[in-house]
Amino acid sequence: MTQVLVCADPAALNRKAADHFMELAVRYTRQFHQFSVALAGGTTPKSLYSILANDPYRNRIPWQEIHFFWGDERCVPREHPESNFRMTDEIFLSRIPIPTENIHPITVEQDDPVLSAAAYERTLQGFFKLRQGEAPSFDLILLGLGEDGHTASLFPDSPALTETERLAVVARGAGSNRARVTLTLLVVNAAKNILWLVSGAKKRSIVQKIFSKSKDINRRYLPAEMVQPKSGEVLWLMDQAAAGESDDSRG
Repeated sequence: MTQVLVCADPAALNRKAADHFMELAVRYTRQFHQFSVALAGGTTPKSLYSILANDPYRNRIPWQEIHFFWGDERCVPREHPESNFRMTDEIFLSRIPIPTENIHPITVEQDDPVLSAAAYERTLQGFFKLRQGEAPSFDLILLGLGEDGHTASLFPDSPALTETERLAVVARGAGSNRARVTLTLLVVNAAKNILWLVSGAKKRSIVQKIFSKSKDINRRYLPAEMVQPKSGEVLWLMDQAAAGESDDSRG
C-alpha cells in the first residue's frame, strides 16, 4: 500500500516524519523487541534527525532496542564533511541514549570500495541471520529523492539497478568518480516500511514525473519508480513546494 501526504512546509513534514518514526519504533519494539532502520543522507533527513534527538521524541523512543544501518555511504573517511555517518552521528546518534553495538555503519575502504560493499553485505547477513539467497527485511528504510530521480546511491542507468543477488554494491553518481556503497533494490523492496522524505520546489518536476499517469511503455523508469516493495507499506511525505499542490493529503 502506498500513501502520499502533502504537508504545508518542511517543518510540518519533519514533524509528521518524526511522529511516524516514533509510532513504528514503539509498535515494533513492543511486539518484537527490536526495530531495524536504514538511514538516509541528505538535507531533509538531517532535519528529521535533529528533531528525533530532542524532546519529546528523545525520551519517548525505545532507543535500546533500535538498530541503525545506512542506505548508502560515500567512500570517504568518517570525519569527512561528505560522510553520511558523520552527519548522522553529529546531529542524531551522539545525542540519544543508544548502545554503540546498535549502530552498524558502512565501513568504507577508499582503496577498494568492492571490499566495503562485500563487508556490509556480511554485516547484513549476520545481523538478520540470512541464508544464502535471502534478503534482509528492514522494519523501516528512509529514502530521499534526487532531482534526477535517484534514491540512496541508485542513480539512473546505474548497473546497480539490475542487481538481483547482491545486498550492497559499489555505485557512482552522474559526473562523479567518487565511489559509494549502496543497498540494492533487492534490499529496499524487501522492507516492511518505506518512508520517503521530499522537500523543496526543485523536486517538483521529478515528483510530477514519478506520479505521472503516463502509460508509455517505452519510458525509462527512474530509480525511485523501481522502489516497489513486495508487501511493505510506503509513505511519501512531501511539502507543498515539492508536490505542487495545496491539498493536505492524497492517497
